[in-house]
Amino acid sequence: MAELQVGDRVIALDEDGFLEDPTQWDEEVAEAIAKTEDVELTDEHWAIINYLRDYYAQFGVAPMVRKMLKDVGKSNAEIYELFPSGPGKGACKIAGLMKPTGCV
Repeated sequence: MAELQVGDRVIALDEDGFLEDPTQWDEEVAEAIAKTEDVELTDEHWAIINYLRDYYAQFGVAPMVRKMLKDVGKSNAEIYELFPSGPGKGACKIAGLMKPTGCV
């Protein structure tokens, strides 16, 4: 099991870098995970992250990529520009969600 140092906290990660305990997520954790993905978070990133977290809170799963693209008004290429490892692996990981089914 991997670990991520965030301030004085040690956050447990699974073998793919997703949080073992999603309740440990906060913006500081998101910033630390983003660094592991070589992503510098901007307002545009946060809009996607907040969308993913809101959707997950409401439905208990990450949205299908097609739904996310429609809801956030982005193309697949634009999402990959923001999150080079993709909407499932990169965006969901930084948003502190569980690893989406079929991801990685």
